[in-house]
Amino acid sequence: MIFPAGNFSRAPAPVLAVATAGPALKVKLPAANPPATDDVTSEVPSTAIRLVVNGTEHRLDVEDRWTLAELLRDHIGLTGTKIGCDRGECGACTVLLDGKPVYSCSNLAVWADGREVQTVEGLAQRGQLDPLQQAFVEHDGPQCGFCTSGQLMSAKGLLTHNPHPSPHEVQAAMTGNICRCSNYNRYVEAVLAAAANKNAQMSKGNSGPLDGIDQIGAEVSTTKGRRNAAISTTSAGGAR
Repeated sequence: MIFPAGNFSRAPAPVLAVATAGPALKVKLPAANPPATDDVTSEVPSTAIRLVVNGTEHRLDVEDRWTLAELLRDHIGLTGTKIGCDRGECGACTVLLDGKPVYSCSNLAVWADGREVQTVEGLAQRGQLDPLQQAFVEHDGPQCGFCTSGQLMSAKGLLTHNPHPSPHEVQAAMTGNICRCSNYNRYVEAVLAAAANKNAQMSKGNSGPLDGIDQIGAEVSTTKGRRNAAISTTSAGGAR
């Protein structure tokens, strides 16, 4: 398209200027940190509690907002209890509260008043690993190790109340513990092995050596059993 010459020029448009005059506004902003007054206190409520941790009694003042995990780690010094998600989902912070596995990150410290807590530090006795810990080592349970303390405490709670668990019962008891290394099968194997070893030791301890009379009685019973078995076999053969 061809435009005729001179069409691109524009006449200057009139300019409207408005001058506004008004009073200056003065705004007083509140201070970032207002001074404390006599009727406002920043003190956090606290409660005196008594609890037993791994067999040792503790009496201390705890802030009402502290979790049990904070109390154990930051104020009693038991850092074996790990904090993973800090919202009751991963199980890394599991401890035993009156023998029951609980998430210590989701339980307030004041709720443990008058109760007994066991952490992973309380498993080993006199420098010897607990049989459950030993089974974890032998079956390559720990991988990165971060969830191991929680896995151990869940398993300990299970074996305390159920010394003869089935594989399904072990899996159900460990459901609340997440292993980001996905080593679940090894943990189940370790718990079953620990249960089997404990039961074998108990059976061995209950069966002491036989004295002379018991030995004779055992031999007689064995002989009678063999004789009855032979008679039953003969009878069965005749019937056919």
